[in-house]
Amino acid sequence: MPIAGSRRLVAEGQRALAIIRAVDSETRLSMLSLLSHSPMNVSELTAAIGLPHSTVNFNLKLLEAAGLLDIQYMPGTRGRQKLISKRYEEILIQLPGAAISAQPNVVEISMPIGNYRFSDVAATCGLATESKLIGMVDDPRSFFEPEHVFAQIIWFRHGSLGYEFPNNLPHGAEAAELEVSFELCSEAPEHDLDWPSDITVWLNGTEIGTWTSPADFGGSRGKLTPLWWPINHSQYGVLKRFKVNREGSFIDGKQVSDVTLSALDLMAQPQIQLKIGVKSGARHQGGVNLYGRKFGNCEQDILMRLWYEFREGERPYVIK
Repeated sequence: MPIAGSRRLVAEGQRALAIIRAVDSETRLSMLSLLSHSPMNVSELTAAIGLPHSTVNFNLKLLEAAGLLDIQYMPGTRGRQKLISKRYEEILIQLPGAAISAQPNVVEISMPIGNYRFSDVAATCGLATESKLIGMVDDPRSFFEPEHVFAQIIWFRHGSLGYEFPNNLPHGAEAAELEVSFELCSEAPEHDLDWPSDITVWLNGTEIGTWTSPADFGGSRGKLTPLWWPINHSQYGVLKRFKVNREGSFIDGKQVSDVTLSALDLMAQPQIQLKIGVKSGARHQGGVNLYGRKFGNCEQDILMRLWYEFREGERPYVIK
């Protein structure tokens, strides 16, 4: 997306890939350099770069498809002429991965759903970006495609996915509360509004709780679900919050177990492991659909918040 009032582009995901491919050429970089000074028509650009007209047109189409050019049609001596100019002076590529922010007493980490560290899933299964499928549907091998980091919807009937968050608990601090939230639902053929699934969450290998999803929601398009995605397929989920503190574990504020923060052993771990899945012995083995911030109804990835307070004598304030 362009930043208001500038000629700078911030690109990520599939858009970033298209741009990287477009500028991976000395010829196209030379064209962009020539277009920095003033708009040019195709004949002027062909003469300046010293290449055949067909070669110039081919490379211009690639740059235009990546959104890097502005095209205007102006009256000329023989009809209209095509004037070409460079759209951006600077491009910032955002690499996939966790986004971390910190406030005085909380660390917040946003993890793309495709940035999992391990996959143990079984069909039906698959994953897609906001613009296309990744690999082959119902083939667990697709979960190891390099593009999996760009996934915006992931589904599997059996098994689990695992993530690793950096443990950014400050030195001298104690964890007071840990929350993970994400949008999810059951996984049925196409979709099914009566399809329960017992979806379990683990943190650092400890089972936190199980939420029974009532359905695989579809039939009406999710707020963020792209138009190319079939309307009869899974469309959106429910935003669920799994929380652990010194009193126990909670789902959406309701206590579901006596597991407390001490069981997670956060002080001894350099990372915080999250696993989402359906246990083999679950009563309702209806699978999982997991949604990223460009799919479904909720504009967020997997969000982890870690509240903390400093031990007495370390710092003057405590968690609010």
